[in-house]
Amino acid sequence: MPLTPLQIILTIVAVALGAMATRFTPFLLFPEEKRAPELVVYLGKVLPPVMMGLLTVYCLKDIPIQANPHGLPELISIAFIVAIHTWRRNVLLSIGSGTLLYMLLVQQVFIS
Repeated sequence: MPLTPLQIILTIVAVALGAMATRFTPFLLFPEEKRAPELVVYLGKVLPPVMMGLLTVYCLKDIPIQANPHGLPELISIAFIVAIHTWRRNVLLSIGSGTLLYMLLVQQVFIS
């Protein structure tokens, strides 16, 4: 059953308020003139690399190693990403170029 116009508007308002709350709450809890608690500073330093590791493991967990191409596109792409990131230290360049290489490999080189 489709939503009514009022339900659509209320849904948009609820989503917007939820997004705004998650964006503004840290600034209200930790104003600029006050130092954030050590736990928050620590989490701000360690969580980004942890999340990248988590996403990497999640993306690689279902690769069929026994079946052709034996995870070669993924392995080549990961090695390329590490090399590019070591060379340029640019996360956006590393992820973008690695994604492009992976898509090229799976669509043009290692065609199933």
